[in-house]
Amino acid sequence: MTTEVPFGESRLEGPFDALWREHRFALLDLAYKMLGNFGDAEDVVQEAFSRLLRADVDAIEDVRGWLIVVVSRLCVDQLRSARSRRVDLGADWEAIGVPPIADPADRVSLDDDIRLALVVVLQQLTPAERAVFVLHDIFGFTFAAAANIVGRTPEACRQLATRARRRIEADTGPSRFLVRPVDEHQLVERFIAACAGGDLTALMELLDPDVVGAVDLGSLGTPRPPQVGRDEVAPNVLRYFGTGSRVTLLPHPVNGKPGALGFRARQLFALVTFGIGDGAIIDIHAIVDPEKLALVNRSW
Repeated sequence: MTTEVPFGESRLEGPFDALWREHRFALLDLAYKMLGNFGDAEDVVQEAFSRLLRADVDAIEDVRGWLIVVVSRLCVDQLRSARSRRVDLGADWEAIGVPPIADPADRVSLDDDIRLALVVVLQQLTPAERAVFVLHDIFGFTFAAAANIVGRTPEACRQLATRARRRIEADTGPSRFLVRPVDEHQLVERFIAACAGGDLTALMELLDPDVVGAVDLGSLGTPRPPQVGRDEVAPNVLRYFGTGSRVTLLPHPVNGKPGALGFRARQLFALVTFGIGDGAIIDIHAIVDPEKLALVNRSW
């Protein structure tokens, strides 16, 4: 990310600036999970805020809800458009140099420690299936709320979610993707918020006193031994993912463990996995090796 605010500081002063900073992360997370592409997710979120700038904010009772609906519908429209283009191209898909959706084993095949099966499999779902699954199973929306967003009945949304779960389990196995327990998910979100705000104190509170931190730099530097203790680990976490890093973190399970994806300049910059125990982060492992991330980067 080259800038925190995309519309120009003068246009987002005051209330709009506060709304952008308060809701941007959640909206990016939603759009990314629906689209599977960070650049597209950024574009959708910026378009939603552009529409908010043109709207009468005082007349909107729930701005967050309004933004969620706009982002979701923009994502569904984009998914339907992309699906239509794939169908229309048919056999000519490869002829224009754009590969079809790859087999999950080929799309992300770094090794057994790096798997983003959910993002890959979600791309096999219909736009409506993906939207309902993400809204209901991941973000906890009711079927009635999802129905309002995708333009279906609540019962139809329930059926869409059921079909989506079956397809995900068929492609990944029932244990390959599990929605993380609420406490683990909240811990990862608090970690990301502390990094985004450069809040060392808040970050220290999330880490076990004996937390172990390791980073795989690859060609970016010489191998470093793991660090032990939050006094050592926390400052280095902010070095890589704090306010000056221009990295945007989004929560995402990695190989079934709590994790996060870090993006910089619309490219995948890091994969982070967390070990969690007794309500604290006891292990942090980050991969920033460009060679190991190259294949994943190409898929974004």
